[in-house]
This record gives sequence, C-alpha cells and structure tokens, in this order.
Amino acid sequence: MVRIEAKYDGNLRCTATHGPSGNTLVTDAPVDNKGKGESFSPTDLLATSMLTCMMTIVAIRADSKEIDVSGMSGSVEKTMAANPRRVGKLEVVVNLPSGLSHEDRAWLITEGCNCPVCLSVSESMEVDVTFQ
Repeated sequence: MVRIEAKYDGNLRCTATHGPSGNTLVTDAPVDNKGKGESFSPTDLLATSMLTCMMTIVAIRADSKEIDVSGMSGSVEKTMAANPRRVGKLEVVVNLPSGLSHEDRAWLITEGCNCPVCLSVSESMEVDVTFQ
C-alpha cells in the first residue's frame, strides 16, 4: 500500500507528497476550469498515468524476456467531456523500438493494454490505443 498526502495551497493548486519517497508534485486547475494551468491538472495526471503505466508494463514484460525496448516513447491526448465534467477520451500512442520480432511486438502490445491503469478506468471513458 502506498500513501499519498496532499494539501491545498490556494488558488486552485494542490501539492501532493509520495509517502515512500517524499517526492512532491503540484497540480493546478486548467485554464478552462478557472485555473492558471501552470502545472499538470488532476485529469492530466490521469492521462499521464495511463501512458506511463502502459510503457512501464511493456518495459517490465520486455525485461522478463530480455527484449530491448530502449528508445520507447509515447504520447497521450486528453479530451474532456461535459455534464458531468470528466475525461471523455484518451488517445494513447506508444512508439515501440524497431527491430522487434512480430511475436514479441504482439505480446508486448497485449501486455501493455492490460496495465493496471487500463484495467481501472471507467468504461464510460473512450480509450484509443495505437502502438507504432
């Protein structure tokens, strides 16, 4: 179990502290929701979690079979929905390194698409995933 503590700093900004490491991050409300947009918004972190979880699981699984995924990169685009305001869609792109066998590539894609964040998000959110 991991505990994360947060405090409200005012002006629609929060600081969260990761218990095990002591590292902190700041969230800020986005400009389209009365904030300054000077840092990740909470929903940006959800999108970031999806992308980085997929990439982390791919790397863990690749390591278990000694598959080199150095140079893997990715991006995620978040689209908000209204009534209620929520993340409506995530478009995730993971760029796998070239030179992977067809079999390894297919296996890593399956593993990445079954990451804990993917399995935890609401079915009401559209998620489009592309591996390149």
